[in-house]
Amino acid sequence: MPDEGAAARLQRARSASGDDLDPLIHEADAETLLALLENPNMQEPHVSRLLERLDLSAGVLTAVAKEGKWTSSESIRLRLARHPRTPSRIAISMLRQLYLFDLVRLSLLPSAPADIRRAAEEFILTRVPHIPIGEKLTLARRGPPRVAAAVLSEGHPQAVKLALANSLLTESQVLKVLAKPEIPARVVTAISQHAKWSLQYNVRVALVRHPHTPVPTLLQFLPDITLRDLNDALTLETVTPHVRKYIQQELARRADDSKESVL
Repeated sequence: MPDEGAAARLQRARSASGDDLDPLIHEADAETLLALLENPNMQEPHVSRLLERLDLSAGVLTAVAKEGKWTSSESIRLRLARHPRTPSRIAISMLRQLYLFDLVRLSLLPSAPADIRRAAEEFILTRVPHIPIGEKLTLARRGPPRVAAAVLSEGHPQAVKLALANSLLTESQVLKVLAKPEIPARVVTAISQHAKWSLQYNVRVALVRHPHTPVPTLLQFLPDITLRDLNDALTLETVTPHVRKYIQQELARRADDSKESVL
């Protein structure tokens, strides 16, 4: 015999309206939720509340994604993209359609899947060269690490200052910026004079190797660099003659100090 209770529940899901919709949004049965999505009375706020449920099945999420009247909404696209159970191909499809700062929010959302957060960063990075300076300044100030570093690399004076002050920026990203051969000299100078980054040992080593590091700053850093790192720097073809000269002078100074201490 057919399950009359189940049939009635599905029919109620397809035809409920007003306040009767809200309890159905919290139904555990996926079949009921799929029937609810067929209900012409379902509006965007109802679907948004439904997508806040972390226990939704991939089937329900796919059904939402297939309905154009829902995915025409930026809010729905964002919720689908960030949901931990949205199939990856659908989440990526939603990412492609998100506004820039929704991508930023998603990339920083701990509850979103790691691969989706990284994909969101990639989409942001492709847009960085083409967006207005005002948006770049916002990205520099509060974008995720790779994005802040990308804006920093471009060298806009205001953006450089904001990116270096971004609390999310990491040492590894600063080092990657310094490793780029085409980086503007003003970026190197700003890093070498920054109250936080200029104190990081690995950053100092990278600055010692960089041809754009101002000479007074270079000379200030050299006494704190280990012998091993100084000698390693001399083996690099990218180290310019003037930097090589200062490194050799520092090594000679230490050799003389060592001799004097023995005497």
